[in-house]
Amino acid sequence: MMHLSRLALAPLLGMGVIAGVQAQDPLVEQGRYLAKIGDCAACHTTESGQTYAGGLAFKTPFGVIYSTNISADKKQGIGDYSYQDFYDVMHNGKAPKGRLYPAMPYTSYHLVTDADMKALYAYFMQTKPAAPPNRANGVGFPFNVRTGLLGWNLVAHEDTAFIPDSTKSANWNRGRYLVDGLGHCGECHTPRNIFMAMDSSHYLQGARIEGVMAPNITATELRRQGWTQESLARLLKKGYSVKGSVFAGMYPVVEKSFAYLTQEDMHAVTSYLLDSDTPLPSPETKAVTLDTQHPGYALYRNYCTGCHGQDGQGKPNVTPALSSNGTLDQQSPVNTLAILLHGIPAQGYSQIERFAPMPGYIDEMSEQELADLANFLRQTWANQPAKVSADEVKALKQELAEYHE
Repeated sequence: MMHLSRLALAPLLGMGVIAGVQAQDPLVEQGRYLAKIGDCAACHTTESGQTYAGGLAFKTPFGVIYSTNISADKKQGIGDYSYQDFYDVMHNGKAPKGRLYPAMPYTSYHLVTDADMKALYAYFMQTKPAAPPNRANGVGFPFNVRTGLLGWNLVAHEDTAFIPDSTKSANWNRGRYLVDGLGHCGECHTPRNIFMAMDSSHYLQGARIEGVMAPNITATELRRQGWTQESLARLLKKGYSVKGSVFAGMYPVVEKSFAYLTQEDMHAVTSYLLDSDTPLPSPETKAVTLDTQHPGYALYRNYCTGCHGQDGQGKPNVTPALSSNGTLDQQSPVNTLAILLHGIPAQGYSQIERFAPMPGYIDEMSEQELADLANFLRQTWANQPAKVSADEVKALKQELAEYHE
């Protein structure tokens, strides 16, 4: 449920066999599905910890915040919560022992309907109790005084219900409900204002998270890049498509959350994001001419063609194609540069579907070479202007340093 660095418009570990009548309880099963959509396990489970035991660290501008234990443990978790307690946490960040930081996205979860909230409560009350106590946050004064959150909520949060758009289809409205509510995509993909609240005037237009971009996912931008319902659904289901692969915080979002969307809900989500209930046509494949005189061409030939191919076609289950790559086509070069600097670890999607790791070139290329390569890639396969400078690479290296210690 807590979400800050996960984009973040990211498999849930099974909770084991539930004995007796609970295994057949449709309310619990509905809640289990909704918890997956809400990406609760990804934020409330450490790499080696028990599911929902909390303790995952999130770096914020105000210090380190640790996700809390949300298992059914009555002492350390939320097992003694009443439904009203659970509702207050999810809608307003108000817990029995104090207020939560808005890193817990109650600023999105307040849109969840009462019926879905009751299903979530039923599910969490029967999860396996986890004994680990909650970790103390590393937040300094005055931000560690949580009574200040009362004022923040007055300024930056309004507990409003989800209101369908009567001019749109039920399918489109279902998609919006999932994207804006439990999916809480805006928490990562919408920039923040001076109060560190989501800036609704720039809804889903992209924001920086831990040095990289949660990209612009408005319908206008997705259509400009040539996304279709098919390519977007495959990306959210598998983690990759003809438009490339997810990386950084979006990988666990897909792996633990969106991969479990039903076919109907996936269609609703993609229809909403693309603002079209009917399938969009795939863009035409355009042949490219490699500029062999470009200063980045020799770098591409020496470092990249072995995996991505001479023409950027990629290799199935090894490396993504560059010829239709959505990351290259983002208006900001930040993610392209971040990948060139630090690479991407191996990513597996199934036993037979996986991408090999991509190495980073922070120690092999100069800042000017990295700028030249980024410009060549973006100009060749995305028609983006060749404006990346060595100074821009240097600044990003410094910004990313704290996340790659």
